[in-house]
Amino acid sequence: MKINWGTAIVLAFVAFISFIMFFVVRMSTDNRANHDLVTEEYYRDELGYQKEIDAEENANKNARISVVKSDEGLTLTFPEDFEYNKIKGTVSLYRPSNKHLDFDLDLSLSNKHLLIPDNRLLGGRWDIKVFWEYDGEAYLHKESLTY
Repeated sequence: MKINWGTAIVLAFVAFISFIMFFVVRMSTDNRANHDLVTEEYYRDELGYQKEIDAEENANKNARISVVKSDEGLTLTFPEDFEYNKIKGTVSLYRPSNKHLDFDLDLSLSNKHLLIPDNRLLGGRWDIKVFWEYDGEAYLHKESLTY
């Protein structure tokens, strides 16, 4: 059987389209390729973004938090001139590679330092977001680190 050039071009196009469709179907059904958004409620979170910007600027001007890695874990140190018992807020740790490792902690300080234990943190990249209030003023500290 002899194949002319027109038939060969059509067969080449069909083979190429089949090859591409195979990978599209495979990647859309494979559980290893997760296509999640950063947050579940992306559009709702976007509406409160200006409050975050204001709180972050407020923290950069008035109250910087230091984050230090140690053998025990991560130590967050709050400003010395603030009374620690008036500080209320949350610490969110976000793991970009696996959303199942994300967790939040409520701030309950017994001194100027907060220790996040080493056993809660696996090695890799973590994004830390500390949102806290002191005397009705909102503060936000964001940092990415590799643990």
